[in-house]
Amino acid sequence: MAKTKEQKQKIVEQLINKLSQIKSAVFINYYGLKVKELQKLRKLCKEQKIDFLVTKKKLFNLCLEKTNFKNIDFKAEGELGVALSYKDEVAPAKILKDFQKEHKILKINGGILEKSFIDADEILSLAKLPSKRELLAKVIGTINAPISEFVNVLAGNLRNFVSVLQIIKEKREL
Repeated sequence: MAKTKEQKQKIVEQLINKLSQIKSAVFINYYGLKVKELQKLRKLCKEQKIDFLVTKKKLFNLCLEKTNFKNIDFKAEGELGVALSYKDEVAPAKILKDFQKEHKILKINGGILEKSFIDADEILSLAKLPSKRELLAKVIGTINAPISEFVNVLAGNLRNFVSVLQIIKEKREL
């Protein structure tokens, strides 16, 4: 059943609201996926706190025009699915790339990062990056390394001093 003009306006308003809050988005063509596969994709996205929407291309382009994403010239073929992330820029790209490994029919068309359009190759490059948590752990490890080495050096001097005292003690006992 066709949607009324009021329903379409409500959908556009909701999409505009969501687009104004995103950190990144990935556009896919899901044509050919079975309903069960699409439900599995939705579940994977939901677990990572990512919104996955299926929408009409015309309505989505209208939303892009009404927001500050005007420099995005998005033309996709097939059915449009959009994964929206509000916290992690890399998460939607990773999920969709992993899902694409199992379901070759899914095509990544591009996305939005920092309010600019990025193509499918850039999405795949983004998916190869470590997650935000992994990057933070590496930064903390890098910051912590000199401090732990300094502690080891100081502890080494104390160990050597105790060893010398032990040797002196053993020589006096003889």
